Amino acid sequence: MKIVVGLGNFGDKYAYTFHNMGFLAVDCLADRLGIKLKTKECSSLTGVGSRGGEKIVLAKPLTYMNLSGRAVKELMARYRANSEDVTVIFDDIDIPRGTVRVRNSGSGGTHNGMRNVVAECGTENFPRVRIGIGRPPENVPLVDYVLADVPRDERPAIADAIEHACDEIMKRI
Repeated sequence: MKIVVGLGNFGDKYAYTFHNMGFLAVDCLADRLGIKLKTKECSSLTGVGSRGGEKIVLAKPLTYMNLSGRAVKELMARYRANSEDVTVIFDDIDIPRGTVRVRNSGSGGTHNGMRNVVAECGTENFPRVRIGIGRPPENVPLVDYVLADVPRDERPAIADAIEHACDEIMKRI
């Protein structure tokens, strides 16, 4: 059993913002695996499939970013999963835009959604895939930056990073 949770915010106004890299990566995985995200459960929109005989759950929390931990905790309880079986995907301002980094555990760092996952679940032992969005320009508040649409001229590079993140996850599920 593997659960992959992409962090983001629901709604059309957030669809292609920097803060929605996790949702975009889960959509990419759903396409690759032929999984439809259509069930509302565990404070998430989920889809279930399999790969190589192993059950795969894809999830996009409906809680908004900073409360994502509730959804992850509910998914773990519902599917009787350990934290090591849950991969969390999210944007990261602390790594260069378009960069993908994978870690097996660690703190939530500067990401409030991941901090909430760690706090709610009581462990840092979550594999995570971070998609770099870089830091905002000096005169742009962080909240405005992460909730801004990815500029059209940067979308190909971001799409490549999302594909790379999906490649990394496919190696692990």
